[in-house]
Amino acid sequence: MSNIRSLVVLDTLKVHQLQVEPKRVKATYTVLRKDGTSQSSELIYSYDNRYFDPKAPEDVNLASMMVAQVALNYGLFFEKIEFDGLFDDTDQRFLRDMMENTSREILVNKFFSKNEFLKPPFDQLRPEKMEHYTASEIRFVNTGHRGMKVEKKEYSTDKDQYAILSSGGKDSLLTYGIVKELGEAHPVYINESGRHWYTAVNAHKYFKEIEPNTVKPWCNSDRIFNWMVRQMPFIKENFQNIRADIYPIRLWTVAVFLFGVLPVVRKRNIGNILIGNEYDTTVKGNHEGITHYHGLYDQSKYFDNALTRYYRKKQWDIHQFSILRSLSELLILKILVKRYPELQRRQVSCHAAHEHLGVMLPCGNCEKCRRIVGMLKALDEDPGRCGYTEEQIERGLQALASRSVKQIGSDAAHLYHLLLEKELIPKNEHTSKLAKEHQEIVKLRFDNERSNLRDLPKYVRRPLFDILGKYSGGSVQLRERKWHTFALENEPFEVPYFLNKEHDTH
Repeated sequence: MSNIRSLVVLDTLKVHQLQVEPKRVKATYTVLRKDGTSQSSELIYSYDNRYFDPKAPEDVNLASMMVAQVALNYGLFFEKIEFDGLFDDTDQRFLRDMMENTSREILVNKFFSKNEFLKPPFDQLRPEKMEHYTASEIRFVNTGHRGMKVEKKEYSTDKDQYAILSSGGKDSLLTYGIVKELGEAHPVYINESGRHWYTAVNAHKYFKEIEPNTVKPWCNSDRIFNWMVRQMPFIKENFQNIRADIYPIRLWTVAVFLFGVLPVVRKRNIGNILIGNEYDTTVKGNHEGITHYHGLYDQSKYFDNALTRYYRKKQWDIHQFSILRSLSELLILKILVKRYPELQRRQVSCHAAHEHLGVMLPCGNCEKCRRIVGMLKALDEDPGRCGYTEEQIERGLQALASRSVKQIGSDAAHLYHLLLEKELIPKNEHTSKLAKEHQEIVKLRFDNERSNLRDLPKYVRRPLFDILGKYSGGSVQLRERKWHTFALENEPFEVPYFLNKEHDTH
């Protein structure tokens, strides 16, 4: 098998029967197979307060976009995908563009790369460079809201207010801590129906006590994703029993939660949406002539900028960005634990967390756990603060001595350098090979691609870097593939925001 069009195994995916209620949005996902049979499941977003007016076209329009996001993962597998709702030209262009990008990402990162969820011969597809990767014919219809029309209305938002796509991870916790010093924070915890919610429980409980702006919408996208995997004949039937660090198919995930944040943002007139992503989540690659983003597009600065452009075309006056793009994972954890220790206590960076006496605890065995243990010990901090036992800490350090971590090379090398320097792990063939000092890891990093002042609105730059500068070892800039030290405080903080650039190719 070599032709990627052999992945078109299903006839039609319908996203239809949209229902908009004051506190809830739902739609039906229906899969029509080529043998004429069909199956349906319901996607739901629900809220504790009223965020929708079912008679307002702008709310029905937003609800239509919310329920469409899950479907962007399946453009390779259906003859047709039909979106039934209220969409304008901007929405339709966005959905087509993002589905095409996601189709290419899924091909490269799920079918042309190792994926233990695939059945033969679907694990033997040969890379093909194509003009278009999405196989589906995309249709937009409006059967339920024909009397409505989306009208663009300009309105201004409050740029001192920040919505934070929140979890129990270090990135969103640090983002919240910094935002509390910059303006007004609105943490939004999307409560998934699956076990992913476990990582957010400790932080959400704490935030409910300390932050009145905290919101917790509920979404069952996890169930829809798993239900869709069962419709795919090329995925092994026992996929739920396979332990892996990847999902079988999907790569367009962050937007599913992000669009669940937008009703809160619109209702509260919030001017900024923050997603906590660090330096190494913006990366481009090339696989046999096919450009891609290593499966990280929805964590990259390109995603943030694309969404900001979308909001601008909708005349919503919202900026989406990350305030952590210049930071390594190690520097994020350092600032969190040193400046905001009470927030760091609520950190759960483990996707196999479990409940004990009402508190979620990390498993202590996975790659993510040993990475967190290693970094905290390298920072002279106690991993026990966020739930690790002495035995788990010891076991994590032992594992680091024989197994690597999932970080870009320089980050991992510097972590091992620190661990060896502090004699926290033994020097052996594995650790000696990995360890190498990279001082840029604990500095603020800037380059034209991943981390750039232009990607931040002007009003956050100086106060943000005043805080970050207290914990970094200075600032460096990438020029001609080498890091050069420079004085950030002397930089022109008034360079234009990326939306003001005449040419922006991404």
